[in-house]
Amino acid sequence: MNYKDTLLMPKTEFPMRGNLPNREPKMQQQWEDMNIYEKVQERTEGRPLFVLHDGPPYANGDLHMGHALNKVLKDFIVRYKSMAGFHAPYVPGWDTHGLPIEQALAKKKVNRKKMTVAEFREKCAEYALKQVDNQRYQFKQLGVRGDWENPYITLNKDYEAAQIEVFGTMANKGYIYKGKKPVYWSPSSESALAEAEIEYQDKRSASIYVGFDVKETNGVLDGDETFVIWTTTPWTIPANQGIAVHPELNYVKVKVDSGNYIIAEKLIDEVAEALEWSNPEIVKTYKGSELERVEAQHPLYERTSLVVLGDHVTTDAGTGCVHTAPGHGEDDFWVGKQYGLEVLCPVDEKGYFTDEAPGYEGMFYDAANKDITEKLKEVGALLDLTFITHSYPHDWRTKKPTIFRATSQWFASIKDFREDILEEIKQTKWTPGWGETRLYNMVRDREDWCISRQRAWGVPIPVFYGEDNTPIITEETIQHVSDLFREHGSNVWFEREAKDLLPEGFTSEHSPNGTFTKEQDIMDVWFDSGSSHQAVLHEREELARPADLYLEGSDQYRGWFNSSLSTAVAVTGKAPFKGILSHGFALDGQGRKMSKSVGNVVVPDKVMKQLGADILRLWVASADYQSDVRISDDILKQVSEVYRKIRNTFRFLLGNLHDFDPKTNYVEQENLQEVDRYMFLRLQELTSTVRKAYDEYEFSTIYHAVHNFCTIDLSSFYLDFAKDILYIEAKDDARRRSIQTVYYEMVKSLTKLLSPILSHTADEVYQHIPGVEEASVQLTDLPEVQEVKDHEALKAKWDHFMDVRDDVLKALEEARADKVIGKSLEAHVTVVPKDEQTKQLLENVDHLEQLLIVSGATVAETASEAKEYDHVSVLVKAHPGEKCQRCWVVSEEIGESEAHPELCPRCASVVEEHYKA
Repeated sequence: MNYKDTLLMPKTEFPMRGNLPNREPKMQQQWEDMNIYEKVQERTEGRPLFVLHDGPPYANGDLHMGHALNKVLKDFIVRYKSMAGFHAPYVPGWDTHGLPIEQALAKKKVNRKKMTVAEFREKCAEYALKQVDNQRYQFKQLGVRGDWENPYITLNKDYEAAQIEVFGTMANKGYIYKGKKPVYWSPSSESALAEAEIEYQDKRSASIYVGFDVKETNGVLDGDETFVIWTTTPWTIPANQGIAVHPELNYVKVKVDSGNYIIAEKLIDEVAEALEWSNPEIVKTYKGSELERVEAQHPLYERTSLVVLGDHVTTDAGTGCVHTAPGHGEDDFWVGKQYGLEVLCPVDEKGYFTDEAPGYEGMFYDAANKDITEKLKEVGALLDLTFITHSYPHDWRTKKPTIFRATSQWFASIKDFREDILEEIKQTKWTPGWGETRLYNMVRDREDWCISRQRAWGVPIPVFYGEDNTPIITEETIQHVSDLFREHGSNVWFEREAKDLLPEGFTSEHSPNGTFTKEQDIMDVWFDSGSSHQAVLHEREELARPADLYLEGSDQYRGWFNSSLSTAVAVTGKAPFKGILSHGFALDGQGRKMSKSVGNVVVPDKVMKQLGADILRLWVASADYQSDVRISDDILKQVSEVYRKIRNTFRFLLGNLHDFDPKTNYVEQENLQEVDRYMFLRLQELTSTVRKAYDEYEFSTIYHAVHNFCTIDLSSFYLDFAKDILYIEAKDDARRRSIQTVYYEMVKSLTKLLSPILSHTADEVYQHIPGVEEASVQLTDLPEVQEVKDHEALKAKWDHFMDVRDDVLKALEEARADKVIGKSLEAHVTVVPKDEQTKQLLENVDHLEQLLIVSGATVAETASEAKEYDHVSVLVKAHPGEKCQRCWVVSEEIGESEAHPELCPRCASVVEEHYKA
């Protein structure tokens, strides 16, 4: 007969090949058809609430790898919490206002000059919502589970209305004011920028030393001196109003061939080298405070520059005499305010000089550098000109340089509640821990937040002006505007006149004739997204404020983390989050930033189409995401190999459960074979490790722990030796059912433990597990760690056995290399324990040859030719018997069965009894 037909070989419909790109979309459609998100929420209703609040991605363009990293990490956590005793709703969101959408429409040839502001904004909204649909589809492709039909979108009426209420509460507390101050200004965007919208890039700039001749000595100087200033922005010289010195520094009058110069004493060597002074002689020394209110002649215009005292002056670079233009610098502005200096800003919103800078009207500020330095040279004030490359602030959207420019803007006065923010930062749980220091230092050094933007696409600043131009912000006006936005959306602000936006019958002492105007600026988009704690956490009944967790990229310390914290503390006095978790950036395989021009961009959509979403998800799990993470074809290939190992492990476990019914064949723990109980213990240890790692958001620990379990515990040991029992023994053999019971526990536990990460594969596996009743693994809980009887003794014994086994495997490998044997089943091993513990162990292990996958194993006191290893000495010889044609074990008892002379007694017995041969 054909003995192969008598074997209980693995059978399963779970395919070996994942074919994920084809299988996953069908599975996602099944989830949608069964409303899996709603089913999960219904199942967990009433459990403790866990809220991960989604920081809104910007609705523009296809997803990049940073989006995938971020959303998949969030999905791991939400799925895990839903299976770990929590009710974890997840409401995704989108940021939909701002300049990039205006720019995208301009590229599409939308001519905004031919339409009203309201009409242009309608186009912006239409474009943004299309982008939301596109990104939502791609997020769902990643297997991210959430309330996709009811996301929050910052252009929605309710959201905008809530944002107006946040602004109103802050205004009511006195935190909002309008003032003229220098702010980051982007000539390329024609708008003010917040610090969060600034990035630093290298820029080549002129570096000049300029002389300001003393005009008024104030009884301190002799009158023949020249103050030396240094700057890398020659274009700001026309706006100069003063020279700042530090009150505590020593300044010197230095005599050289070309004249007498005033500089800081500490910088004499550097300045002398830069200006090529030979033999500089110190004539007099002054304390900086003595020079206060000395006046110098402006080198370009008939006006003087006042010497002022400022603590911001350092000796890190320059001359210790700081060129001060209050209209173009924050420190300059504050020191100028103390001395009553004019806040002169002769540059318009496009970056061109106005008539307040005679001689340079109509010139672009950067282009004027050359003319200004030539004029300084002509009048003898230019002492030196070189060029340097330095880090300079750029607009993060247009990638073009910004300037500091004093304009009239709306501000949120952070300093008024800064201490409250700092206290809330201390109360927050930070992962990684350095995040606390980073945000703390940002807030500690922050004065005001410029919240107004000179754009069309955004939420209007809800301020009216009376006839005398006094701003009107009252609880009544704010509530009325909020109600209007909730009903009509913010476009109503641009569709109606000011009088029609005010409460009926509204009067104000600032407009006795009932004539009102309205603010034309919009709010900074960070104010939009930063209001989500009010518009989403507070207003959506399934959520709660504060959220348990905010999870975003590390760039959000200056962005969403910052703006959310500022607005929440201003409005509620509390942080909107209990914990912050941040991740790094996605880089290419060499650690470089991804760039289309370099050609090193890895696109999520392409990875999903080629390999599948679960490979991308497994990559996320494999990464040390709290730092920058790398991705490349080679890295994805390695991850794919790990995926194949995990999938094949699932397939092997399922294949060997084809005749296992948990209701009738399950073996209780006390009746399990000892080795099976040990492997059950190893499963409990893995469960404990994985659950702890989920709790601590350490997903790479899970990746490595599961991979090692599949490779070392299972593939190299348990699945390997067990074939000789599962395939060979009779169907209901006690040892066979014992192994199947542990396999059943393993496949169930591994499927659940991996479900948050391999969401598609785990669901697919779950459909093939015998006896499960739920429609999806997502509707189950994670396995609890089960107690194993006498686990310490069991662990000690079998851990030691695994060490001994390693010694035997080395010996077998060497014997194979020496051609003593071919396959391990051709071997007979003699094992000599080196100590009493090992001797006791080996004498108390049943079926030793089976566990070592050899045909014979003897434990002996000595063996003259045995090779010595760590725990045992081993002698490997070719087994003298013949190979059984059914189990392939070599035996000297082949032929003892008359009916089956080619079989060993074990196989002959199984065949005779169970197959009635």
